[in-house]
Amino acid sequence: MTVKLELTPDVEAGLVAQAQARGLSLEEYLQQVLRERSVATVTPVDGREEKARAFLAFVRGHRHTPALSEDAVRRENLVRDAQ
Repeated sequence: MTVKLELTPDVEAGLVAQAQARGLSLEEYLQQVLRERSVATVTPVDGREEKARAFLAFVRGHRHTPALSEDAVRRENLVRDAQ
């Protein structure tokens, strides 16, 4: 498959520099990057990655509250408050 991309000069320069740093042509470098990206997106993660994203979204949906003091979580204070 052939794909044609119009790159801005600064993006092209950055990609060429990265390719040269790895001793690759721009075409080889882009094929390598795309291959790595496509493999990473189809590798099964058993739902762990999705669960982690859902958990982080859940956490971000709550306001920050200060931690309880050590005195507040001492057993005798918890038991007294529960009675």
